[in-house]
Amino acid sequence: MPSRRSNRLLSAVLLLMAANLLWAGQGVAVKLLSGGLEPLAIALLPIYFITILGLGILATQRNVAQKFRAAWRLRREFFLAGICGQLTAQVGMTLGVNWSSASNGAILSLLIPIFGALIAVLLLHERLSTLRIGALLLGLAGVFLLSPLHSTAGSGTRTHELAGNILIATGCLGSAFYNVYSKRLLNYFSGIETLFFSYLSTTAFSLPMLLILEPHCFNGLTQLTLTQWATFGYLAVFLYGVSMVFYLRALGTVDVIIASASLYLMPLFGVALAFSILRERLAPRSILGAAIVLFATLILFRFDYAL
Repeated sequence: MPSRRSNRLLSAVLLLMAANLLWAGQGVAVKLLSGGLEPLAIALLPIYFITILGLGILATQRNVAQKFRAAWRLRREFFLAGICGQLTAQVGMTLGVNWSSASNGAILSLLIPIFGALIAVLLLHERLSTLRIGALLLGLAGVFLLSPLHSTAGSGTRTHELAGNILIATGCLGSAFYNVYSKRLLNYFSGIETLFFSYLSTTAFSLPMLLILEPHCFNGLTQLTLTQWATFGYLAVFLYGVSMVFYLRALGTVDVIIASASLYLMPLFGVALAFSILRERLAPRSILGAAIVLFATLILFRFDYAL
């Protein structure tokens, strides 16, 4: 029995690491697409694509009609998860990164574990132990060493960046809400079903808004370069699809606070990718920050679950 539990936890750890690795490139992807699509289109069109793909996958299941009826009975919950969670998260993060920077997006995304821990205590009554508080704060300290904030010249630029940072923080709150609220839906649906039905509600609510605010959004798709199409595919399939399925599957095994703490791995992976692919130089403080982040994350899984 302990061995089986250990295997489930190890599987959850690997899924969370894979999800964070896929999430690490979101800011860069948004910047790459910013020349070809409008900000709202960047945030929402990939969600529409993965929703259609999810509908196709769900249609292959024998009990698809039963699943839709069950989802309709919980439509309020799915609309809350989709609109207050996914829509707020993706629009806030995408617009914020467009106005601010990818690095600020990566740094401010570390508010998600803090927001998630507080929401989990309020909605799910998860315990906020001294170990969990200490690990969250330690991981946050490590990230600031890993990704120091940069300064920009010009008061106009700073004002624009401040607005972007506020939007990013709003997106972080939406993401934290979705991470917590979706755990309740996992009691009735699988991870991919929970993701699809929440995306379906997001699509139904946001599509009219997108067509009003950016009426020519679909025309921009015809002008994307090959690199931008690859980036769009990454956002739709891997960021909004595969990574979220990995995260939701892990969420079925561990508490939200533990899963949220794994988000501290995102900037660590970002630095690792920059070092291995772009050959960027690692400063000593970055190495120290990476070590602190790893320590804070591992200590939670090792001692919080007493394995």
